[in-house]
Amino acid sequence: MKRKVICTIISAAMLILIAPNVNAVSLSGISAKASIIIDAQSGKVIAGKNEYEKLPMASTTKIMTTLMLLESGGLDEEFKVDNSAIMVEGSSMGLGEDDIVTKRALCYGMMLPSGNDAANETAVLLGGSAEKFAAMMNEKAVQLGLNDTHFVTPSGLHDNNHYSTAYDMAKLTAEALKNETFREICGTKSIKMTFGNPPYERWLVNTNKLLTLYDGCIGVKTGFTDEAGRCLISAAEKNGVTLICVTLNAPNDWNDHIRMYDYGFSVTESRSADFDFSDLYVDVAGGDTDMVKVAPADVPTYTIVNGEIPEMSYKVTLNKFIYAPVAKGRKAGIIEFYSGNKLIMTTELTAENGCGAVIEEYKPKWYEIIVEWFKGLIKS
Repeated sequence: MKRKVICTIISAAMLILIAPNVNAVSLSGISAKASIIIDAQSGKVIAGKNEYEKLPMASTTKIMTTLMLLESGGLDEEFKVDNSAIMVEGSSMGLGEDDIVTKRALCYGMMLPSGNDAANETAVLLGGSAEKFAAMMNEKAVQLGLNDTHFVTPSGLHDNNHYSTAYDMAKLTAEALKNETFREICGTKSIKMTFGNPPYERWLVNTNKLLTLYDGCIGVKTGFTDEAGRCLISAAEKNGVTLICVTLNAPNDWNDHIRMYDYGFSVTESRSADFDFSDLYVDVAGGDTDMVKVAPADVPTYTIVNGEIPEMSYKVTLNKFIYAPVAKGRKAGIIEFYSGNKLIMTTELTAENGCGAVIEEYKPKWYEIIVEWFKGLIKS
């Protein structure tokens, strides 16, 4: 049988539904100076107000600091804090001189009580100083495509050159939420942690009241300075859709986010991707069949905004062949799913059915025949 699939990008452009002309919500009534709603999966902007204006973002900065600390690994290794780093103004997780702490505790300390001491300790731990860590943050921002963001402090304490946009902060948050540990931390209302010298148990409480105020809220981070005003970044899930809302300088931020979510979820819905995988096969070596059918282990859902179905596609990467015998469910490659140009999911391609191995009858070589003849002659 001729192989039907070669590793390639298979475009599966889907029809765009003609929906009623629904204008994006007017965010002019939102108290925030800048605000935005995006679909976390695709990054599509659902509504915005001054979303590209550069503004201070206060302690929402700690989303980046926490993400970088999580990505550094070794979360549960204990170490002693830098005493100069933890001497900082503003909110604190309660670090004291010569305290013994872990990276995991610092992450909770930044994301829940918004500890500036935890952020400064992270900067020294990863960069050696706040200045060197800021350079690392800006390098990470470039990698993530945060084109209108510049970091100076790890905590978000005010500096005229420390700024971002509602759009960039939503984009950063979407990236951070891909980290399962980050999702767990930012959605925690309170937790008992052990640190200190000697270590002892204490409670850390999340400043994000939206976790209680809005059903489906899963995080993310509050912020405030006199210059930045009240800043809030949150994420919420309903019926398979995850939305991210950002408000910068918002006197009425809790209600702003509730209103934005009520609108965002009213114009979005989640659907399962409907692709035809009937011609996906992988070659088999040494089997009682030449190839076996494969299919994705999982198929993604995608978000429809205002009735518009995005263009969906996928890229298949198959093994050149797999050796027999093949059991059902055996991995044979991977498949990447895209919404537009954005990768939304990668999953395995697995065998839908198995096959046995062909055991050929052994035929001795000519010299083996002669050797056996002589053996027989000697015995006789």
